[in-house]
Amino acid sequence: MNRTPLRRASLASVAVLALGLPACGGDNQDASASGGENLTGEIVADGSSTVQPLTEAAGELFAEEQPDVDVSVGTAGTGGGFEVFCKGQTDISNASRPIEAEEEKICKETGVEYTEMQVATDALTVITSTDNDFITCLTTDELATLWGPDAEGEVTTWDQVNPDFPSEPIELYGPGTDSGTFDYFTDEINGEEGVSRTDYNASEDDNTIVQGVSGSPNALGYLGYTYYEENSDSLKAVEIDSGDGCVAPSPEAAQDGTYTPLSRPLFIYVSNEAATEQPEVKAFVDYYAQNDQSIAEAAQFIKLNEEQRSELVNAAESLG
Repeated sequence: MNRTPLRRASLASVAVLALGLPACGGDNQDASASGGENLTGEIVADGSSTVQPLTEAAGELFAEEQPDVDVSVGTAGTGGGFEVFCKGQTDISNASRPIEAEEEKICKETGVEYTEMQVATDALTVITSTDNDFITCLTTDELATLWGPDAEGEVTTWDQVNPDFPSEPIELYGPGTDSGTFDYFTDEINGEEGVSRTDYNASEDDNTIVQGVSGSPNALGYLGYTYYEENSDSLKAVEIDSGDGCVAPSPEAAQDGTYTPLSRPLFIYVSNEAATEQPEVKAFVDYYAQNDQSIAEAAQFIKLNEEQRSELVNAAESLG
């Protein structure tokens, strides 16, 4: 498991100060998720690399209240995260898709009960380098031509995708097969989850995708909106046409449903046992829910709407 200990003075904390956001209490004005009690212990989270920066920011802000609680956040991918979560090895599983039936079955067999919480919204973003001068918008059919299994070894130059594009070699970057982003994209674009060409540069590390795409005018990839925003000086977001015209990824388009089919919910899954038996886990989840707007803003994620926020708080309150 790849776990990264949180730094006490990180970029997320600096971002919160710069934005003038409260380190404690957040938008919901709760005095303290831990009720003033000084807690100790370790909280272990793993899973989606897309959700990782959000949970990391939540942990860093939580440390302002509870400096003796260590939060570590890994990036094994959604599938890899559920694998260790259902073995009881983590307290929280970050996920960029809902848990699947086979994963539910494994958790049930091992006695791991959990609570699902939507913590943000994502506009899964198709990216090129800012040096790319021929791609502005792609249809979902063109994306399927690029990424479908039949493209492997066959669709190798850009003019094969669209005759108006140059006959330059295609360079593709994307998440690996343990990624929930991979699952979601292949399901929506290729029509079946997990079905994709395999002759592309795959990585569970979104930063590797950023570096690869930004380094070549002929490259294209896809990742979570947050990673695009953080690297928008070197990346260009491709508009998507699913039949009603080209739409750019944005918080507004993801929330109002016009950015289809690549807007999606993001989740954390919390071990009910950990939340009941470890007060630091319960306190952290309460803090996460009560301060979701400030955390999302600090980590540059798309915020929940009011109905989703209410559901999140209610789910947190049901724990413990």
